[in-house]
Amino acid sequence: MLTALVMIMVLAACGANNASSGNNGGGNAGSNAGSTNTTEPVAAAPAEEEELTITHQLGEAKVKKNPGNVVVFDMGVLETLDKLGVEVAAVPQGSLPTHLKKYEDSNYTNAGTLFEPDFETLNKLDPGVIFISGRSSEAYEELNKIAPTIYMGVDTKNYMESFKENVTTLGKIFGKEAEAEQELAAIDDSIKTLNEQATASGKKGLIILTTGGKVSAFGPGSRFGIIHDVFGVTPADESIKVDTHGNSISFEFVAEKNPDYLFVVDRDAVVTEEGKQATPASEIVENDLVKKTNAYKDGHIVYLDANYWYLSGGGLLSVPEMIKEVQEGIQ
Repeated sequence: MLTALVMIMVLAACGANNASSGNNGGGNAGSNAGSTNTTEPVAAAPAEEEELTITHQLGEAKVKKNPGNVVVFDMGVLETLDKLGVEVAAVPQGSLPTHLKKYEDSNYTNAGTLFEPDFETLNKLDPGVIFISGRSSEAYEELNKIAPTIYMGVDTKNYMESFKENVTTLGKIFGKEAEAEQELAAIDDSIKTLNEQATASGKKGLIILTTGGKVSAFGPGSRFGIIHDVFGVTPADESIKVDTHGNSISFEFVAEKNPDYLFVVDRDAVVTEEGKQATPASEIVENDLVKKTNAYKDGHIVYLDANYWYLSGGGLLSVPEMIKEVQEGIQ
């Protein structure tokens, strides 16, 4: 009788376990079959369907992660995407600096000009995102009707902060966060070395732009102010007002300020009127007045590459080159 009683208890326990197992299996089946039930948890969307909200200077854009048919109207953005290995579909092919000439190829669509986008062509292209900056900003509203449009101009008063934010944002949009972080870390190291070198020298610099025989000066906070604000070169004149086109000056001004370093951006080297041959900046700058300055006497007139400084800038290709040019110029 005792043995029979034990057998009955074992059988009863097995039955309870089987029933419990059956309930669990039924629950999973119910969950899979009832996926349309809003009370059930919904699986995360695939990465390519994720949508990001990007806040920028001109508004807000909702863009899918890894969007297709990318259109770029800013050379700094184009540089960064190129460095990160992101394909683009359309660019303003008539405005490309020499280091981005590969985008003139027929594999890429001509998006118009920086100031006059080809809206008809862009509508047909059906882009996933459009990137612009200052030169294309007036077309923002119209471009934003075609696709999410993001303003990515660099704030010259906070150059590195806005540059890094742009690179980081692009990294997020295209799933290149690690690559972007690595590139920015390398740039930070280079800037630290340059800043220490420039500060230790105790010498002063003046930035000028030449075009059509005229000369303009740029100081801290200006479009070329990164030389003072970030790289650490002390300005020869702290009072130069911030202006997109610089402050018109004479060579008497240059002689009076007597800079130890004279940084020259030759606009005519990259922007010339059709049928006209530009005069090299050296023929304009190295006159009798400038020859009296420390910059000339010590061989420290630094002719900067206008492809990086004027046409482009603010990208992962130009910024390292800008650091390199200034570093070599002040040695």
